[in-house]
Amino acid sequence: MWWHLNFLLLILLIASALGVVASQQRARYIYQAIHEEEKNIARLNIEFGQLELELSTWANPSRIEKLARNRLMMQDVKRQGN
Repeated sequence: MWWHLNFLLLILLIASALGVVASQQRARYIYQAIHEEEKNIARLNIEFGQLELELSTWANPSRIEKLARNRLMMQDVKRQGN
């Protein structure tokens, strides 16, 4: 009778140990995924900063005015009347 109980406890102990191992492996996988996503966030933040700088360059009012005058032959409204 006691050997049945011991055998049952052994099975429960092995199942518990396997559960701990699986849980640790899952935690390692999640930690690695978080680390990869943090690297992606850093890379995207750098790219976003570069794109903001590029946008500010392209949207510079003096650049737009120069392009309007040279490529589109536009003039100031004030000078057209004179």
